[in-house]
Amino acid sequence: MNPKVMIILGSASDLKIAQKATDVFDTLEIPYSLKIASAHRTHEKVKNLVEIGTSKGVEVFMGMAGLAAHLPGAIAAYTHRPVIGVPIDFKIGGLDALCASVEMPFPAPVATVGIDRGDNAAILAGQIIGINNSEVKEKVSELRKTYRQKVKDDDEKVNNEFKGKFFQKDFLTGFDVIDEEVSSISPEKNTPLVSIIAGSYSDMEEARKTALILERLGISYDISVVSPSKNPSEFKEYMEKMKDAKLFIAVTGLSAHVSGSIIALTEKPVIGVPRSVELNGLDSLLSIANMPPGVPAATVGIENGRNGGVLAGEILGISDKNIEKKLKQLKNEAADM
Repeated sequence: MNPKVMIILGSASDLKIAQKATDVFDTLEIPYSLKIASAHRTHEKVKNLVEIGTSKGVEVFMGMAGLAAHLPGAIAAYTHRPVIGVPIDFKIGGLDALCASVEMPFPAPVATVGIDRGDNAAILAGQIIGINNSEVKEKVSELRKTYRQKVKDDDEKVNNEFKGKFFQKDFLTGFDVIDEEVSSISPEKNTPLVSIIAGSYSDMEEARKTALILERLGISYDISVVSPSKNPSEFKEYMEKMKDAKLFIAVTGLSAHVSGSIIALTEKPVIGVPRSVELNGLDSLLSIANMPPGVPAATVGIENGRNGGVLAGEILGISDKNIEKKLKQLKNEAADM
């Protein structure tokens, strides 16, 4: 059996973070391979691993590295499959590795997750593979339920053990029930493959850059401005209508609640495009990428909506030869510019 995922580590010291991913893959029953190769010291080995892996049917690549974490980008140079980057904390809290992984030029995106979040990288890979594999999709859903249950268990434990003098334990009831009922809101007829959600009208310029790439790749999409913080009921209604979309792209600045709110309401892959409104976009980047365990965001570079579109094409091109063909053409054209 050929692996669905190839994990490449920059060094053996990254193995502890890799095991977070492999534990998830074992749970999801996704076959994977694990290799060590350096983007700087054994570049030819990286090239050979990726090119041969792609030809053998690897659907998702994963690069884990710290410091000047160029490994995920080196992987992205040699494949049209999605590449997930896991920045590892060796210095300055891993911020150097995060920026090296996420800030890739067009058209070579790296779907970067949070620092040291090998577990989220594996869940993201499972979401991507699950688009075309119902068994994996169901296993990802079951895994996410365990994360929700942990929150519930922790809440009960704290409430049972906390001893504050004026602490009121049981004044609320019925608030911790997960609604499993089918929503009365019907999904959109002929739901597009991709939903692009901008957090505000000021985000639309970048969102349109994403849409233009999807146009070139022949990928159907919806593009809307919906704010989960300003109009949460409208946001939830929109998500219900788009429930049959294959993936979501959030384009948002500041504290970037849009991406997190989408992730809370779907188990499909979510691509985050941070925008520069304050702090040169660093607030938005960190808000999107550094998600807690169980809820990954595939983050691309600040104001690089075009890479968000390319990443969507890489994900959907796994099972669609027409998209794959157009994606390769787009990448070749960009390489000649």
